[in-house]
Parts: sequence; structure tokens; C-alpha cells
Amino acid sequence: MVAPRILPQPHGVTVVDAEYTRSGYAAVHLLERNGRVAIIDTGTNDSVPLVLAALDQLGVARAAVDLLFITHVHLDHAGGAGLLMRELPAARAVAHPRAVPHLVDPSRLVDASRVVYGAERFERLYGAPLPIDAARVAETSDGERLVLGRSELGVLHTPGHALHHHVLVDPGGSAVFTGDTFGLSYRALDTERGACALPTTTPSQFDPEQLIASIRRIVALSPEALFLTHFGRVTGIPRLAASLENQLLCFVQSARRHARASERLALIRADLRALWLEVLGEHGAPQAAVDDLLAPDLDLNAQGLVAWLERSERGPR
Repeated sequence: MVAPRILPQPHGVTVVDAEYTRSGYAAVHLLERNGRVAIIDTGTNDSVPLVLAALDQLGVARAAVDLLFITHVHLDHAGGAGLLMRELPAARAVAHPRAVPHLVDPSRLVDASRVVYGAERFERLYGAPLPIDAARVAETSDGERLVLGRSELGVLHTPGHALHHHVLVDPGGSAVFTGDTFGLSYRALDTERGACALPTTTPSQFDPEQLIASIRRIVALSPEALFLTHFGRVTGIPRLAASLENQLLCFVQSARRHARASERLALIRADLRALWLEVLGEHGAPQAAVDDLLAPDLDLNAQGLVAWLERSERGPR
């Protein structure tokens, strides 16, 4: 097995590269307090050996892991949860109430994902996500406090990327583990200006108003840093939030402009590409990244916007 890529961070945080599709794309975060550990997100089944090796390398006993916090059940974040829980005898998995059923019985999530990816690609990316014993899964409430060692951590429900999304707040480290609520920020796009953040509007529950409200809720905490699953630690939160909001408004404008077009998916993707070329150019990041590093994200974001349009057209149920 390849040795895990481990990136130590301030205040007891360790970033472990999940090696999902490539290095530097998806992170699993470890948070240590007084010898007790929380793991935030898991990557896929293929990521689990890397997470376990990282615990071993850090000298953390598997019985010292108390919490497995799943920000949401998209499989790049939670595909390995069932397999990892089998190796963590003292841990409980913690998830949004809407997410808990999919951790206990992932079959519906697997079936839906196979439709999106195709059976062959799904097996290559995710394998067979395993269920977690319902007795070991706890659902959160908005504003709840979780105990880790002698510290208290907070939970905020943050819909917008997905209805079942929540984030973990670490007051002691002045940090928030944001999953996908605060978008994407790849380290390859960092410049002397700092990080560059991009929204993620993947299918199937994107809602722009809820997502902007969730971003603002995180910013209102005045955290020193955020830890994004895609990828790792970022600072300069108000600047990044303003950029994300502006991009989301542009996303929505594009989707509405092309709502009736027969080729709306391609037209929306072209608009997003042009927007991201502008964003990267202003940030001083290589614009070539739009067509290599960011191409899969462009595809998924355009699909998410089309799915949002289709839900909007159907109206409330």
C-alpha cells in the first residue's frame, strides 16, 4: 500500500489525503483533543487503509477514535464509512438525520449512484459501501454540542449543497470542517493572494438560497480557518465567501438564461467555464487549470444546475 500523505495543521488537526481520483482532491480530517480523536469524512473504501495507516503513523490507537463525523453521504465523503467503522471499536458515526438511513442501509444511495456513474465506473470508484449498525449511528440536531476529550464541538445544519449536510465547529481551534458547504479550494490554485474558492453545485439537491445562507452562517462564526474536504485548510474567510456568493449568483443567472434551450447543459457549462477563467485570471492562478484540474467539477456543477432547474420547473410537491 502507498504510504498516506499526511499534512499536520494547527490545533490538533491532521489532513489525510484520501487519494480519491488523484492526490490533493479529497481530504479526511483527524481532530485530536486530550488523546481522543474525531474523524471528519472518510473518502471511499479505497481511502480507508490510508486513514488507518495515518492513525498508526500518528500513534493513535483505533480505540481512541470517539467520533466519525459524516458531513453528508455523497460517496466521495462517506463511501468508506461502513468499512472504517468496522475498525473503530469505540466510535459512533454522527450524521444529519436525513443522512442516517443511508449509512444504515446504503442500497438506495448505491443504486442512484450507479445510474449517475454507470455500473463499471461506480465499481471502480466506490466498490461496495458497507452498512453501519444502526446502534452505532447518531443523528444530530442543529446547534448540538458534541464532546471530544475535554472539548466541546458544535454542529450546524447547512443545507444548500445537499439537504442532509451539516458541519462541525471547533471553537478551541477557531475552525469549521465544512464538507462541501464552502465549496472547493484546491491547493494547486493557491497564489500570493491566498486560496481561491469555487462553488460545488453537484446533483441532486443544490439550492442556491439555502447554500448562500449556510455560507453566511459559517462566516458569522468568525473562524480563523476552514477545513474543506476538497481540499484542506483555508483562511481569509470573508474574501472567499464573497467570491463564492458572487459566483453562485452568476451560476443561477446562467441557468435561468438557458432554462428553455435544448442544449442548456452545454450552454451552462460554457458559461461556468468562462466565469472560472475570469476568477482564476483575477486570482493569478493558471487558467489552464479550468480545462484539466477543474473539468470534472465543471461537468458536475452544470449537471447540478440543470437538476435544480428541473426541480424548479416541477414546483413544490
